[in-house]
Amino acid sequence: MTAPESRGPRTPGPVSDQTWEAVRAEFTLPSLAQVRHRLAELIDDPEPVMQQLVRVFIDDGTYCPGFQFLAGGQLQPTVVDLFSQAMELKIPHNYFTAWMFTPSRELGGARPVDVLKDSRDPLPLRRALEALGRAVGAN
Repeated sequence: MTAPESRGPRTPGPVSDQTWEAVRAEFTLPSLAQVRHRLAELIDDPEPVMQQLVRVFIDDGTYCPGFQFLAGGQLQPTVVDLFSQAMELKIPHNYFTAWMFTPSRELGGARPVDVLKDSRDPLPLRRALEALGRAVGAN
């Protein structure tokens, strides 16, 4: 039997359809093409915003969870920062979004998306994300 410390990174299974439905119901889950079209209506050069988007990959489509958007085509700065951190930790896009909707022990049982709405201090979210990175073996 392989010793636990010699095993490769633990990779969670696929994100459930129920999670995507919850994201869609609570925050919307527009397609990448829909977001690009909407941003082009709101701002002159949408490309810098497009490059920072949280994207999820469901079946053959690419979608953008609505929790990252502010009015006027802007992105929520804390989400941009957390997503950048997630990419540094090698946390896959879909797992980052699922994490945003999952109650977190590191956040006292709150979902990161709720902490995001209720707090201006990103440090607890960053620490909780680091814990996810360790859990999936990405760190």
